[in-house]
Amino acid sequence: MKQPALGLVASVMVMAVSLGFVSLFSGPTFMNWVSFLTICFIPMQIVIGITWGCKHPGFAAGRSQPVKGLLLVLLALAAGAVVAIVHYNTVGGAVNPPPPMVSMCLIISVLTTFWLAIMWGGWPFVKLFKSPVAAGMAMLVGAYLINFALFRVFFNYGFMQGAPVYVPALDPHGLFNAWNAMVFYITVIGVMFLMLNLELWPLTKSPVLMQQPMLGLVWTLVALVVGGVVFYLGVSVLRMDVVAFMVQVPIPFIFGTIIVLNMFHGSLFAKAKPPVRGFLNALASAVIGTILARIYGALSTVVTGQLSSGPAANYEFEIWLASALLAVTFPFLIFYAEFFKMWPLHQAENVAPQQVASSPA
Repeated sequence: MKQPALGLVASVMVMAVSLGFVSLFSGPTFMNWVSFLTICFIPMQIVIGITWGCKHPGFAAGRSQPVKGLLLVLLALAAGAVVAIVHYNTVGGAVNPPPPMVSMCLIISVLTTFWLAIMWGGWPFVKLFKSPVAAGMAMLVGAYLINFALFRVFFNYGFMQGAPVYVPALDPHGLFNAWNAMVFYITVIGVMFLMLNLELWPLTKSPVLMQQPMLGLVWTLVALVVGGVVFYLGVSVLRMDVVAFMVQVPIPFIFGTIIVLNMFHGSLFAKAKPPVRGFLNALASAVIGTILARIYGALSTVVTGQLSSGPAANYEFEIWLASALLAVTFPFLIFYAEFFKMWPLHQAENVAPQQVASSPA
């Protein structure tokens, strides 16, 4: 199959499998334990797909499909198991089910790994280590260390006092309401995905800006400023509930970008020239992501059962939607698009330059 038919068929297939997977669990089990465990392997998945380009480690990279894909998946799952055990017993305080503190800490670990792998292109780890495998693993450890520091400094769960899920000893008592801190970070990373749609325009106009660490610094500043403006407009000006904003703005856009760049390989507007192509891809990401988020929301009662929304219901529906999109379907899409290269629908080992799972540096 060829694009864009390949991307369409593959996306529908993976989304159907993802929703089928979600349907295997009750709502509480899925939103607590299942999403907790799936998030744990995503940072390793980022290292394999972006930092290593699925070309390492050697015992997997040299195999043909589907063995190569299976070995890479198993590697990601093994790393995720270690991450789950460590976080459950430290940040999570061995509380069953995992409390919001450890879940949010793991969610932002994905964002931090994206930040290091894409914005910074793995710098400085790729400079410090000659071995790509060592550089990737060092970056992963660095991402978790940086992430833990961010979590301790910025996240505060005082608003949960009195709720059954609140564990005082696990509250880092940081600077900001935990929901605000996490959604702001997600919005900032959403801008990173916007820049990927734009093929890093207008930064590409300056060769100096396209070299690390300058690229990582400037791209981070752009993401913080633009993300901060979008967050402020949505939450403070339009007065959207911060969790509703999360599942209506940054999450659908991120999800749509994965579809446009990784599943369709940027083929929807391949004939257009930059920066027009980038703006069209960004628009398509927003539209496709919003439509798919609405479809997932409409199917939630069929897949899991009746879910209530809003703060009075502890954001049951919103958490389910975010988890179904980014904790399950997102990694499943990347597994299929990058680890398996859409085998058996597509046999060639093509890697398009616009894909999210490729380092711009």
